[in-house]
Amino acid sequence: MNKTEQTPFDYLQAQDEATSWFNEYYKEAGKQIETIAWARGEANPFLSEYLETFNGTPTKAIVIGCGLGDDAFALYEAGFDVTAIDISPEAISWAKERFNGAGINFVVADLFDLPEELLGQFDFLFEAFTIQSLPLSLRDRVITAITSLMTPDAKLLAVCNAKLDHEHFDGPPWPLTFNELRLFTMKECRELEFSIFENESALSRLKVRALFQKES
Repeated sequence: MNKTEQTPFDYLQAQDEATSWFNEYYKEAGKQIETIAWARGEANPFLSEYLETFNGTPTKAIVIGCGLGDDAFALYEAGFDVTAIDISPEAISWAKERFNGAGINFVVADLFDLPEELLGQFDFLFEAFTIQSLPLSLRDRVITAITSLMTPDAKLLAVCNAKLDHEHFDGPPWPLTFNELRLFTMKECRELEFSIFENESALSRLKVRALFQKES
């Protein structure tokens, strides 16, 4: 076997290393939202903008890597039937506490071992910054997992920090190249929008908002 080839064990080890610290991170935050690096205490502005111009019929939606639940709540308020998943039981417990009474199905779930009852069930998906938090070796697998949740014609709004091909980052997180995010087009999805924004942050200077639709 070529030394650069990865075995199933290598993938499992990478998955475990990538996700094992999330729960402890949330636990150590002590219910202080401001200590969570990626938490806003409000919905992602790209999702809010999408919902402001949304003129379809709200259906079944899922938030990937929902964290503390703000994006899920925005979808719920817009009339969607919302499921929100995260690898961290602590994050899910915190989200349930924050949005107690809202009809949101918060579920502890591993993207690499999704419950069968979630597969192919959702008409709208929102993913922000989850793909970039996982090692490069898992990019294709996580994108495949996300698309497995989609119904035919489902739409996926994805947001990530981005980088040019020659740029290097010692993550986590690891900003995506444009072609890496466009891996969705290799998974029976077509690109509806691909918007690039200047983003002067500590992580990268570019951000992408992309909308994909599953082929029927």
